Amino acid sequence: MNYFRSFPAVCFAAALCAAFPAGSEAAAASAPASVPAASRTIAGRPSFAAELPGTVNQKAVREVRWHIADAHDTPMTTPPAAPETISILGPAEATQEQMVQFILQRNPQPKLTCSVQEIVRFYYQEAGREGIRPDVALCQALKETGFFGYGGDVAPQQNNFCGLGATGNHEPGHSFATAQLGVRAHIQHLLAYASRKAPSVPIVDPRYQHLVRNRPDLHGKVDRWTGLNGAWAVPGKNYGQDILRLWQQAQAPDSSDAALDAAERKVRNMPDDAGSYLYRGIVRYKRGDYPSALSDFETALQRAPGTAEALYDHALAAVRLGKEREAMSDYDQLLRFAPSFTQAWYNRGLLRFARRDYNGAIRDMEQLLFIEDRTADAYNLIGVAHIRQKKYREAWHDFYTAAAVNSANWNVLANQFILEACLK
Repeated sequence: MNYFRSFPAVCFAAALCAAFPAGSEAAAASAPASVPAASRTIAGRPSFAAELPGTVNQKAVREVRWHIADAHDTPMTTPPAAPETISILGPAEATQEQMVQFILQRNPQPKLTCSVQEIVRFYYQEAGREGIRPDVALCQALKETGFFGYGGDVAPQQNNFCGLGATGNHEPGHSFATAQLGVRAHIQHLLAYASRKAPSVPIVDPRYQHLVRNRPDLHGKVDRWTGLNGAWAVPGKNYGQDILRLWQQAQAPDSSDAALDAAERKVRNMPDDAGSYLYRGIVRYKRGDYPSALSDFETALQRAPGTAEALYDHALAAVRLGKEREAMSDYDQLLRFAPSFTQAWYNRGLLRFARRDYNGAIRDMEQLLFIEDRTADAYNLIGVAHIRQKKYREAWHDFYTAAAVNSANWNVLANQFILEACLK
């Protein structure tokens, strides 16, 4: 069997990610327009059959290492208000520097036609001019593009940061000549939802007039981020909440001495406030002081029992200290009263997978996919769990589905190649 097809003849699996680094933007940009957009972020990505094309060598399967995305490990602060009350219109709360750092922490090699600093500046300029929250709008772009990793229907060189016109079935949607124009179109489309006021600069959003003319139920009537659920993203049951959780993570303090000094002042000045301990715990977590972070998160929970962010952050610190049982208890409690917390579903599924509770891991991923069906990492973990259960046909289809969601997901691509290599 020709394992490499059109890919260069490199040592399979072990050298896969080294041979095709995630930041290979130049190759993607040179892909011909006739290539479906879902394939453009990895030049020459092969197609795999929808069904398992042979019999699996079980000895080979046992001897390889499968690829799974790491747990979400960025702690988050408490939101300034309930998610359903946070407006689309308003000023930024996160600084441009915070947003740059947040992006680069999650994706050191974003696929952009400009620098990270420039894309952040464009959002603050364009959104600020129209009265849209720049930091949250940028978080929407991060959700839509996978922190500018892409892999869905839209290709990086389109400068389309919010999926304008990408209606599924490999329809790539609209393209814009520059990154700034792409940002402007995104902001104008948000403005069409949130306000009846016309944009203050010429309209570049090709969908703006369509929304104004044909969707009187939406134009100027969606003034909250959670109002985008089922409107911007369909079904998008948790679309706005996911954007706002990214926003919370972006605003979390860093690991600097200045942040620690500020955290200590918060605790001294407000010793009964759960948020003070949560803030200091995040700083300590980011400094690698996990025992102290865990203690702060425990104090935050004593001050405000059941706080979702404190339970989530406590679970992260517990895992760092090898206290998986405590983390499981945190996630169990969190998901009982915050069942739309997608990061918690994924993290608990990983813990169950590590315990060899493969059915439990699959159930958690299925719940995550019920909330957000565009999650390639969830399909991928289900596939590896099926491998462990020797359900190879199901696993093949899981990886195929994951690749359809995100063709640039390197864990998925590696697993597809590995499983194919294990065929007799």
